[in-house]
Amino acid sequence: MDDIIRIAVDGPAGAGKSTVAKAIAARLGIDYVDTGAMYRALGLKILCTGIDMHDPEELDKLLKSTEVDYAKGHIFLDGTDVSGLIRLPAISKMASDCSAIAEVRTHLVRVQQAMGHRKSIIMDGRDICFAVLPDAQYKFYLTASSDVRALRRVRELEEKGEPCNFDEIKASIEYRDYQDSHRECSPLRKTEDAVLIDSSDMDLEETVECFLSYIK
Repeated sequence: MDDIIRIAVDGPAGAGKSTVAKAIAARLGIDYVDTGAMYRALGLKILCTGIDMHDPEELDKLLKSTEVDYAKGHIFLDGTDVSGLIRLPAISKMASDCSAIAEVRTHLVRVQQAMGHRKSIIMDGRDICFAVLPDAQYKFYLTASSDVRALRRVRELEEKGEPCNFDEIKASIEYRDYQDSHRECSPLRKTEDAVLIDSSDMDLEETVECFLSYIK
């Protein structure tokens, strides 16, 4: 365990956590785990099966029969790569809704903690610093203004040739912020021992260098 490095990154939706974490993982030669993608995968299955996620029995049955894994930059749902499907807008809302359910978080946190104790990783999400990897050697809270986050998302969609509306995307981001920070189970918050990094005025390379300046 002494030679295993654990880096925890929390922050709101669209702050660039995944992009930054992937870059740091490549620089340090460690694995990257996108926990948000795991919630999205579970949200996808809930949508596809049509179960009532607020029904304890139905939810318990689904969780016990579902395998979610993250490996080599891809998210797998019951053995199938769903990396592309989980980025649809409907999945984003479902991921936020199901992540507020205690049973869902408890289930996936166990999976994520097991990953973090097998190998050196950088993991990003909403509650990594205080719930998933409280013993991480390095903890960060990455944020940016809602305007900046919405603009980044617009540019990302435009590059893919997909239609988008800045105001709608900004409203969706702010809705997600409210949901994540006001849920009863593991709400989004910055821990006292996490380094706050605001990337509103930084590009990717500057943000990565900022992170690395704290990692020994």
